[in-house]
Amino acid sequence: MIKFMNKLQSKLDSTRQIDFLAPLALRLYLAPIFWMAGTQKIGAFDSTVDWFGNADYGLSLPFPYLMAGLATWIELLGAICLLLGLAVRWVSIPLMVTMAVAAVTVHLQHGWLAIAEGSGIFASERTSGAIDRLTIAKDILREHGNYAWLTENGSFVILNNGIEFSATYFIMLLSLFFIGAGNYLSVDFWLAKQLKH
Repeated sequence: MIKFMNKLQSKLDSTRQIDFLAPLALRLYLAPIFWMAGTQKIGAFDSTVDWFGNADYGLSLPFPYLMAGLATWIELLGAICLLLGLAVRWVSIPLMVTMAVAAVTVHLQHGWLAIAEGSGIFASERTSGAIDRLTIAKDILREHGNYAWLTENGSFVILNNGIEFSATYFIMLLSLFFIGAGNYLSVDFWLAKQLKH
C-alpha cells in the first residue's frame, strides 16, 4: 500500500513541471478586472474624484484628486504588468492596498456577499430583505413585461456589494506576491534568466 501511495505521489509531483499555469491563470483572470476598473475611472474621472471626496454620497477620502488618480493608474498599469508578467510581485503590493481600501471604504458596510442571498452562512437581514424585494420585482416584470425575453441572457439579481470580490482579488494578488509571475510565460522569468548570466 505504501509503495502504491508513493507511486501516486510521484505522479502527482510530476505535474509541478507545468506549475507555471497557476500564476498565469491568476494573472490572466485579474488583468481584465483591473483594466476595466481603471478605464471606467479614467473615462469618468471628474465623477470618480467627486465620489472619492464627497462626504454625503461618496467615500469622503482625503485628497480625492490624488487618491482617484493613484487608484486609476495603479489599476491600469497593474493590469498591463499582470498581463505581461512584468514586476508581478512588486505590482501586487499597490493592487492589494487598492483592494484593501476598497473593501474597507466601499464594501465592508454591506457584509460579505457581492450578490444578495436570502439564506446561507453569509446572508444577513440586508440580503434577506433584498431577496424579498427581488421576488416582488420579478412578479411585477412577469405581469407587465416579457419576462422570458428579459431573463433570456441571465437572471435578475440584487447587488449587495459586499467584500466578497475585493477579498477574493486580494487573496489572488497575495498568492502572486509570494509565487511571482511564473515560469516561461512571463517577462519576469525571462528577465531573471538574462540577469543570471
